[in-house]
Amino acid sequence: MNTHRNEADLLRTALLVNCIFSGLSGMILLFGFNRLSGFFGLHMPTILLAAGALLLVYAVALFLNARRVTVCQTEASLAVLVNVAWIVGSVGLLFVGSLSTVGNWTVTIAANIVLLFAVLQFYAIRRLREGAVCELR
Repeated sequence: MNTHRNEADLLRTALLVNCIFSGLSGMILLFGFNRLSGFFGLHMPTILLAAGALLLVYAVALFLNARRVTVCQTEASLAVLVNVAWIVGSVGLLFVGSLSTVGNWTVTIAANIVLLFAVLQFYAIRRLREGAVCELR
């Protein structure tokens, strides 16, 4: 039971840290989209505005799940999939080559941080499910 609690705490923490990162990133993009678009080499700053808004919505969803008495593993699994989609999109953006050097580095660093969240969340979910199977035996 103690292992189950540790894995649940790991999942909750991973979701909350992901929430904070996504929320801060969203606010930075929302409030700095004009200035950042020049640094990133984007000709359409509204892309950053939209990404910022979506990140804030995502952060709220992560927060609501993490603050539940029992974290919903289905929603946490969906968060892993969203993180993987973000990583795939980031790699695609890097291959298109339309960003500046600063933009490429920012996307690469952010994608690696998101990868860490996805791995931690996936690991915790997997351990929770393994623990539930063991308890049923």
